[in-house]
Amino acid sequence: MATPDHLFNLRNNFYLGAYQAAINSSEVSNLSPDDIIERDTLVFRCYISLGQLQFVISEINDSAPTPLQAVKLLALYFSSPDSKESAIASIKEWLADPAIGNNATLRLVAGIIFLHEQDFNEALKYTNAGGTMELTALNVQIFIKMHRSDYAERQLRIMQQIDEDHTLTQLANAWLDLAVGGAKIQEAHLIFQDLSERYQSTSLLLNGKAVCCMQMGNFDEAETLLVEALNKDARDPETLANLVVCCLHLGKPSSKSFSQLKLSHPDHVLVKRVSAAEESFDRALQSAS
Repeated sequence: MATPDHLFNLRNNFYLGAYQAAINSSEVSNLSPDDIIERDTLVFRCYISLGQLQFVISEINDSAPTPLQAVKLLALYFSSPDSKESAIASIKEWLADPAIGNNATLRLVAGIIFLHEQDFNEALKYTNAGGTMELTALNVQIFIKMHRSDYAERQLRIMQQIDEDHTLTQLANAWLDLAVGGAKIQEAHLIFQDLSERYQSTSLLLNGKAVCCMQMGNFDEAETLLVEALNKDARDPETLANLVVCCLHLGKPSSKSFSQLKLSHPDHVLVKRVSAAEESFDRALQSAS
C-alpha cells in the first residue's frame, strides 16, 4: 500500500496560489523528519509569496537545514535591491559546495532567482537536470521565457509521463498553450477553469483565465475576472499589470492600477518598460527643443 501523502493539500494550495489556505492546512501530525522540512519550506515560501519577507528572514536561523536556508536566501533576494547581490553571491557559493550543491530546493531557489534576473542560461545550469516536479515545471517557464516552446514541450512530456493529473503538470500545460497561442488558448482556458472547479478559484487561476480572454479579444470578460482577482489580493502584481493592459484595450483609465503596481512592485517588467518608454520620450523632446 502506498503511504498517504500528508502534505498534498499544503503543496497543492501552494501551487494554485492559495497561500493563506496552504499555511492554514500546514498543521499536520505524524510527519517524518523529511516531511517536516518540506512542510516548513513550503510554509515559508507561502509567506514570501504573501510579501512577509522579514518574517521569513527572522524565523529561519543559521542552523536550519539547507532547504530552509535556501528559502531564507530567496526572501533576502526579494527584500531589497541592496540584498540582491549578496543573495546571488551566497547561492553561487552554496551551489559550488559538493555537500549541498545538488539539494533540490537550493537548485529550485537558484532557478527562481536567475529567472527573475532574466539570466536564463544560468538558471538552467541548476534546474535542467530536473529531479522534482517543481524543477521540471520551472524548466517549462524558463524555456517559454526563452521563446523555445519546443524545449518547453519536452519538459512538459516528462511531467505528463510522471503524473498527467498533477496540478503542476496541468498548470505547465496551460502556460505552454498560452505561449503557443492560436487554438491552444481555448485549451489553456479550460485547464484554468477545471482547476478552479476542482479545487478553488485563486488569483493565479483567475489571472490565467483573464490572459486567455484577452488573447481571444474578450476584454470585458477579462476585466470581470481581474476585478474578482483584485478582491482576493489587492496587491498582486500580475493582477494589477493585467488590469492595466486590459483597461488600455477597453479605453478605460488605468493610472490607478499602474500607480499601485509602481508603488508595491517597482521592479515589475511592466513598470520598467513604461519607465524606459517615458525616458525615451523625454530624451526625444529634449533633442527636439
